[in-house]
Amino acid sequence: MTLPKNAVPPEAAEDFAAWVAIDWADKKHVWALQKAGSSSRQTGELEATPEAVDAWVSQLLLEFPGQRIAVALEQKRGALQCLLSKYAALVLFPVHPATVSRMRAALYPSNNKDDPQNADLLLDILLHHRKHLRRLDADTVETRKLQMLVEDRRQLVDQGTAYGNQLRAKLKLYYPQALRWLPDLHTVVAGDFLKRWPTLPLLQKARRETLETFFHAHNCRSEELLQKRLDEIPQAVVATTDAAIVDSSVAMVRALVDLMAVLRTHIAALDREIAATAAVHPELPILSSLPGAGEVMVPRLIAALGRSGNASPVPANCRPPPGLPRSSRPAARANGFTFAGRVPSSCARASTSGWDTPSPNPPGPRPSTRSKSARAKGTMPRYGPWPSNGSAFYFAVGKIANPTMNRSISRLCGGGVLRTRRPPEKYILQTRTFLLTEVLR
Repeated sequence: MTLPKNAVPPEAAEDFAAWVAIDWADKKHVWALQKAGSSSRQTGELEATPEAVDAWVSQLLLEFPGQRIAVALEQKRGALQCLLSKYAALVLFPVHPATVSRMRAALYPSNNKDDPQNADLLLDILLHHRKHLRRLDADTVETRKLQMLVEDRRQLVDQGTAYGNQLRAKLKLYYPQALRWLPDLHTVVAGDFLKRWPTLPLLQKARRETLETFFHAHNCRSEELLQKRLDEIPQAVVATTDAAIVDSSVAMVRALVDLMAVLRTHIAALDREIAATAAVHPELPILSSLPGAGEVMVPRLIAALGRSGNASPVPANCRPPPGLPRSSRPAARANGFTFAGRVPSSCARASTSGWDTPSPNPPGPRPSTRSKSARAKGTMPRYGPWPSNGSAFYFAVGKIANPTMNRSISRLCGGGVLRTRRPPEKYILQTRTFLLTEVLR
C-alpha cells in the first residue's frame, strides 16, 4: 500500500504550535522549545518531580491554548513518558538513545555529553527528521495492562530461574544427592524437602516412615521412584565436612527456597490477573479461535499484537528490509508491507504460505540453496515459505526476523519461542485490520 500521488503525508497534515525536546535525568530535565514559524529557541531546566513537570506543562498549555505541541524524548516507556502522556495536547515522539548518540558523535567529534546539547539535538531530530520517528499512540487500556502483566510475569519467571540456578550451584557444593532426588528445584516438594532436611546427615537421621509420609503428602505417588530414593538415602556419602562451606550454603539454600516460594505465589497471582484481564478483552473471541490457542497463549498473543481496536496507519519505517535483493523487493511490497528497523508491536508478519495452506517443507533441517559465490559475497538467497510448527503464535504472526522485535515478542510469549535460523524471502507486515480480515475469512 502506498499513498496516492496527490495525497498529503501525515506529517504535513499535523499542525503543531510548538516543538519541544526534553533530555530527561533522575534529578533534573533539560528542555528546548521552538515555536512554529520562529527560528529562535528557548531552553530551561525543571525538577524531575510530578509537581514540577505539571507546572511546566500547565504553563505551556496556557501559552498555546487549544493547540497541539510536539514533544521528543528518549523514552518510550518510563517515568517522564508516564507524566506527559496524560496531557492530550502533547504529542509524544520517542527517539532511540542510539540515534542521539550517533548524531552527537557525527556533529561533535569530541563526543562530550552535555544535557543542553542533547536537548538541542533532540529538537533538531524532531524538526528535520520527523519522518523517521513514530508518534507514540497508546493502545487501549486493556491491551496495555495485559502487555505489562505478561512482561512482569516473564521477569518474575526469569528471576525464579536465576534463583534456581543459584540453588543448584550451592547444592553441588555440599549436597549433590538432592539434585538427583529432586530434579525440579522449582516445585513445592523440593522447597519443603530442603527446608526440612537441608543437609544429608539430617536426612539420614529421619525414619523411613517419615520420608514416605512426606512424599505421599506431596503427591509423589510413584512407588518405584519412592523406593529408589529411600534405598539410596542410607547409602549416600557426605560430599564435604567443611563447616564453613556447609553452614554458609545451608543459610543460602534456605534463603533461596523462601524466595522461590514467594515468586511461585506471586506468579500464580499474576496468572489469575492475566486470565481475568484477557477474559474481558474485546479481541478474545477472535484470537481464541486460532488453532492451538489456549488459555496460556491467547493473552500473550493479545499482548504481542497490540493495537487492539486502534490500528494506526503503517509507520514510515515499514519498508523492505535492506537484506532483501532489490529484485525481490517489488514482490515483497506486492504481498504486503515489510519492515526494516524497529517495528511496532501493532504490526506482525504472517506466513507467506497463507493461513490454511500447510507448509510444503518437510520437518528437519533444510538444505542450503546458497552457492559458494553467494555465501562469499554475503548475499541473501531466495527461500520458500517458512515452515510452521502449528502453534497459534506462528499461525497468527509468524516468525519475526527483526532481532529487537524478536526479543520483545519472545519475552511476551514466555522466552525461547522464536528462533530465526534464516530469514525467509518475504516478510509480510500485518496491521491489526489485515490480521482480523484473514482470521475471519
